[in-house]
Amino acid sequence: QVQLVESGGGMGQAGGPLGVSCAASGNIFLINVMAWYRQAPGKQRELVANIDNNGFTRYATSVKGRFTISRDNAKNTVWLQMSSLKPEDTAVYYCNYATPNSESWGQGTQVTVSS
Repeated sequence: QVQLVESGGGMGQAGGPLGVSCAASGNIFLINVMAWYRQAPGKQRELVANIDNNGFTRYATSVKGRFTISRDNAKNTVWLQMSSLKPEDTAVYYCNYATPNSESWGQGTQVTVSS
């Protein structure tokens, strides 16, 4: 079992930056993908970005060029740096850890962007 603890987020202004981080602990498997998802009120949870243990990344079209995902394998930590924030980025952001055989979710952290 893997535990995920998220931090960061909070309030941000349109056009500004904000960041969230997620630390994983427990039975970490070397081959894994860590990701950030988000869920806005009344909407389905959606993938924001993910990064595998080799550093390959993928981004949702809506955040490409504005958000950067990165990770430190030694610290089992993943970060999401958000810039040029938009009010539509407001959501609960969830950290996700996945291997071929398991998946874990963080508790979520709120990101609110004011216009």
